[in-house]
Amino acid sequence: MTPTITAFESSPDRGQGLARDMRVRWALEEAGQPYNVRLVSFKAMKEPAHRALHPFGQIPTYEEGDLALFESGAIVFHIAQHRAGLLPDEANARARAITWMFAALNTVEPPIIELQTAKFQEGDKPWNAERMPLIKDRIRARLDDLSVRLGDADWLDGAFSAGDLVMVHALLRLKPSGMLAEYPNLAAYVARGEARPAYKRAFAAQLAVFTGQAQAG
Repeated sequence: MTPTITAFESSPDRGQGLARDMRVRWALEEAGQPYNVRLVSFKAMKEPAHRALHPFGQIPTYEEGDLALFESGAIVFHIAQHRAGLLPDEANARARAITWMFAALNTVEPPIIELQTAKFQEGDKPWNAERMPLIKDRIRARLDDLSVRLGDADWLDGAFSAGDLVMVHALLRLKPSGMLAEYPNLAAYVARGEARPAYKRAFAAQLAVFTGQAQAG
């Protein structure tokens, strides 16, 4: 059965590949799994029909038969568990790849999201100028450790896995800030992720939504 995911009808990132449906699209492309996309407006995201799929009124969601999932990390994990290409076969390597997924979502991504929130939603607050350096320091503390751990390796633990997929997508949010450029090995790591054919297909599919809307407008 072909799964259906939801995505922004009008994405705030203007087709830059930062919305979280991107990591689900990428996982499906890596797995060679065809999928359908249902675009959802900001208004529809808060209505009962969508909240039945995602109780917090966000995207993405994932539907396959009787199964409905929300939260991009959980969706990527489900895809990786049930389709080849995203988790190693060897048990210990598989467990480590899953650990990196959690590290990306729980340790690396939160301060990055905090930076975006401070910039775009709290930029006019009187305390913002004092807060921004503190947030950047927290991000750099995570990047320092991640950079050391990655070293000169291509991927976090041997071959590319779902752990790398989620980590790369989390780090992509830093590119506009210039902070990623402070860590050449991490910048190269992200570039390797972006160079993967599956990533390029997923990015093109997400960009096409924005491009189509821009042309229609």
